[in-house]
Amino acid sequence: MLPVLRNLLVLLLLLLAGLTAPSARSQTPRERVDAVAAAIERDYFDPARGRAIAGQLRRAAGDGEFDALSDPRDLAAELTRRLQPHDRHFRVDWRAPGGPAAGPVAGPVAGPVRRLRNGPAAGDAPRRTSAGIRRVELLPGNVGYLDLRQFAPITFGDPEDPTRRAIDAALQLLAASDAVIVDVRENGGGAPSMVGYLVSAFTAPGADIYNTFHSRQGTRREAPEVAYPRPRVDVPLFVLTSGRTGSAAEAFAYTLKNARRARIVGETTAGAANPGGPVQAGDMTVFVSTGSPVSPVTGTNWEGTGVLPDVEVPAARALQHAHRMALDAVLQGAPGEPVATEARWTLEALRAVEQPPADVPLAAYAGRYGEAEVRVVDGALELRRGRRPPSTWTPVARDVFAQTGEPARRLEFVRDGAGAVAALELRLADAPPLRLRRAAD
Repeated sequence: MLPVLRNLLVLLLLLLAGLTAPSARSQTPRERVDAVAAAIERDYFDPARGRAIAGQLRRAAGDGEFDALSDPRDLAAELTRRLQPHDRHFRVDWRAPGGPAAGPVAGPVAGPVRRLRNGPAAGDAPRRTSAGIRRVELLPGNVGYLDLRQFAPITFGDPEDPTRRAIDAALQLLAASDAVIVDVRENGGGAPSMVGYLVSAFTAPGADIYNTFHSRQGTRREAPEVAYPRPRVDVPLFVLTSGRTGSAAEAFAYTLKNARRARIVGETTAGAANPGGPVQAGDMTVFVSTGSPVSPVTGTNWEGTGVLPDVEVPAARALQHAHRMALDAVLQGAPGEPVATEARWTLEALRAVEQPPADVPLAAYAGRYGEAEVRVVDGALELRRGRRPPSTWTPVARDVFAQTGEPARRLEFVRDGAGAVAALELRLADAPPLRLRRAAD
């Protein structure tokens, strides 16, 4: 009996000790603000501005402006709101003890180009993101399209670097295109190493166009350590932007625009120029800009203003608009055949989608034409030929249609002397037409 009582007494004492032990004290809003201010004062690329911004935060805290924000998530949101007018990269986050981190956390960033907002941290493997490459394809009219969602870091000393291999493969797929569109509308940033490398794929070797990053540790250029070996310096180039386009993606657009190498199509970008990294500040993290870019062309950067497009259109329509601009640019280059015909037909078809021709009598074309049959299905022409899948056709002009999805394929109807439809011709830009006579009713 005594051992049982003794064990119960020990258990009771342990419980009482746990109840009376001091718990970890949460930081007050003023302490959290002071920690954030200290990180900014210590690490911001401009020491004078860093001290001024930190001083403003401390004065506001001293006046009790944050005292009501006992929930650290609310405090983080308010600090972010107050800081971003000073620098668009500022962001304050908090995470619960033991919870997942808000993002990669570093101490004072050693260099100004370690990481840009929303891009991968240095050393992150790009396997799951394919180096930020979402889509690579040839649009109708042989226009290359690269949808890039981030700029992943490149280790130039590694010949097997996965990011460099991925972007090289994408560029190789587009090597025979007659124009190129790079889409960074959904790209929030990333690594300057990939920015410089991709810029070098479209600019002359050694061109003095790359940003120089200034930090407390010195300067560093965005020019790649190794340039792309086969740059296409004459191919018409277009970059798509939106208000989501940020940081390294803005650097890409800004550099090519100022080098007069690309047309920027879409919306003004986010205006976040200064790179850096997240820094621990007590139980919070704050993204602190540790560097600032300067263009040799403009002598400044895009902080706060964003990159202004050459052609301003809603971001949702930027690809269609740039596609037409690219085809126009190809035609202005006076290409030979069949490039000119393919570009012209595609451009006519794209314009006809936006402004359909009037008074096209679809029913007049229905009937049998040799081995083929033309029907009117759901307000469009449908062509069936033997065992081939049926194809649909959109009117470009009276008696002229383009295949849906393949606008460089033409279907032209031929009329007789009385004005009746007598035959059809299937046309490709690089092949003789296939003519099929209309069967008698």
